[in-house]
Amino acid sequence: MEGSTAGNVQIVSRRVVRPDAATLPDGVPETMHLTPWDLRVMTVDYIQKGVLLPKPQSGAEAAHLVDGLASSLARAIGRFYPLAGRLAVDGEPAPGIVVSLRCNGEGAEFVHAVAPEVTVSNITDPVYIPPVVWALFPLNGALGTDVSRPVLAAQVTELADGVFVAMSLNHGVADGTTFWHLFNTWSEISRSGSDADRELSTPPPVLDRRFPDSCPVPIRLPFGKLEDIVRRPVYLPVRECFLHFSSESVKKLKAKANAEMAGTATAAISSLQSLLAHVWRAACRARELAPERETTYTLLVGCRGRVRGIPQAYMGNTVTLAVAKSTAGDVAGRGLGWAAWLLNLAVAAFDEGTVRAELARWPQEPRFVYVEPPGEDGAAAVATGSSPRFDVYGNDFGWGRPVAVRSGAGNKMDGKVTVYEGRGGAGSMALEVCLSARALGRLVADEEFMEAVASAGAAA
Repeated sequence: MEGSTAGNVQIVSRRVVRPDAATLPDGVPETMHLTPWDLRVMTVDYIQKGVLLPKPQSGAEAAHLVDGLASSLARAIGRFYPLAGRLAVDGEPAPGIVVSLRCNGEGAEFVHAVAPEVTVSNITDPVYIPPVVWALFPLNGALGTDVSRPVLAAQVTELADGVFVAMSLNHGVADGTTFWHLFNTWSEISRSGSDADRELSTPPPVLDRRFPDSCPVPIRLPFGKLEDIVRRPVYLPVRECFLHFSSESVKKLKAKANAEMAGTATAAISSLQSLLAHVWRAACRARELAPERETTYTLLVGCRGRVRGIPQAYMGNTVTLAVAKSTAGDVAGRGLGWAAWLLNLAVAAFDEGTVRAELARWPQEPRFVYVEPPGEDGAAAVATGSSPRFDVYGNDFGWGRPVAVRSGAGNKMDGKVTVYEGRGGAGSMALEVCLSARALGRLVADEEFMEAVASAGAAA
């Protein structure tokens, strides 16, 4: 509703953005059926990511800011036309239900908001991410099963001295790779101006859904209604911080991890595995876990390039889970290399044949992903999504590169760690760490952990 507020953020207007017919790809089906990869993550929140941009300097840029971004988004979703559709549930013929994506061009929601009292430094300077950030995203609280909602929404919020551009995307239709592919396309179209025929450097998406062999199409879920798979648990409050790690710091962690495991029969430990092991050990200390307590680290592993027949530009979900397990005492006490080695083994255990077999069995044994609150003993799990390979800081919409990236409230559990490319150039990384308030306070006071941090909060 126009004029509604959330904290310091006021909604000015909402509109539906529909793709320009001239930009539509050829051969888009009326109905796109969802794969096991898609269906199993319908039960989680929307993907929510956004970039913080400087304020346009010229009066012309500022005057046409919102309308220009709405227009360029319409052209971008012309390429990703199915994302302008709506999810639908069909219960006929009974028994069971079929969930599909109707490619009807109904459009994406586009929200214009203002936050005149919020500055760029309010977001980038604090160690802790301020609560107002969550109000910069549309469709907060939406699950992938909320079929009455748009599949895609964007929000442009004008700050006192900057602009925040955010998107929310139903995880049941696409993953983080597709999310940033669309975001990169939107920003390139925006900065290229009004030349609709301009050749984009961002490749078009591959729209054909990829099903495993022997998998029925469409997949009929063995439920009476979609609500049967929905869980809306109540989560305990969490806090977040944003931490920057320079390329030199990441290199030191990697060198240390590999040196500690020298002679072990394993593949080289990667930079990311070394950094996440550093986080895992610190999280065990910050949570004050009993030495015998089991702790897990779940990594979301992208399968483009790992599973044959899935191109890099594929529009959909292609993510599997790799899980490392140990006791908190061993993770915290046996050294960085040992914890990183556990993560390395979890990823190395990936087997294409196993993944294909699991996907083929899924229609008969459907299992869904849920973001569960911790039990009575408190949280002991850590999970990492996103990737440092995603192009975040290349999203110049026409008046300057981003100064920061942040995520919304979606899927924010105690132990969620989101990884991004660093703003300091090749090899640098940034982490958005979400823990209980008490544990996060201990984490940022942990000298061993913070020694590797280039900066906390402020863009570096």
